[in-house]
Amino acid sequence: MSAYFLAVLSALWLGVLTSISPCPLATNIAAVSFVSRRIGRTRMVFFTGLLYTLGRMLTYIVIGVLIVTTALSIPQLSVVLQKYMNKILGPILILVGMVLLELIKINLPGFGLTEKMQKHAESGGVFGAGFLGMVFAMSFCPVSAALFFGSLIPLSVKFNSSVMLPAFYGLGTGIPVLLFAVLIAVGAKSVGKMFNRITKFELWIRRITGAIFTLVGIYYCLMYIFGCFR
Repeated sequence: MSAYFLAVLSALWLGVLTSISPCPLATNIAAVSFVSRRIGRTRMVFFTGLLYTLGRMLTYIVIGVLIVTTALSIPQLSVVLQKYMNKILGPILILVGMVLLELIKINLPGFGLTEKMQKHAESGGVFGAGFLGMVFAMSFCPVSAALFFGSLIPLSVKFNSSVMLPAFYGLGTGIPVLLFAVLIAVGAKSVGKMFNRITKFELWIRRITGAIFTLVGIYYCLMYIFGCFR
């Protein structure tokens, strides 16, 4: 299994973990549910979720291209990143792991569905979901910010992948959204039950991922900073 393929799987997993975190999960359900209320045919609800996911993917790709391309296009910075990326990655992974384990808490400003956004989404009908996807992709909570900027971006820089890895990250954020879109079409009770189950599941999976990130970060530090295991 190639290192790049593992990076793609990691990006996909980071996206899924982002999407099932409490803040993004509630936001995703609210957005898809809001747009779905304006659709007469329940079979279009899944299409709504798909457009919402594509909107998120597009935003993450744009952000990824801007950051990664800028970082690698500056000669001095590019040389530093290529030479010291493995050394930088260790401490970053440890910090992200500590955020996921809630050992470090970051306060970011909240972001809600404003009346103006609601009107734009409503006027766009089913295509308003794509607009909401782009808007909410830029709404980072502590966990999603740590996963995107602290894990995905360094991974994209390491593999010089400004499009593919952010795209798979966006796809990962959309998988639970598509699931909830189907449940919304079936009935509200199913959504409530699934939300509670995913919330409980997310807590443990986030802790496990945080522990893995911390251990991998420690390994990278020992390997590339202190020269152990050589």
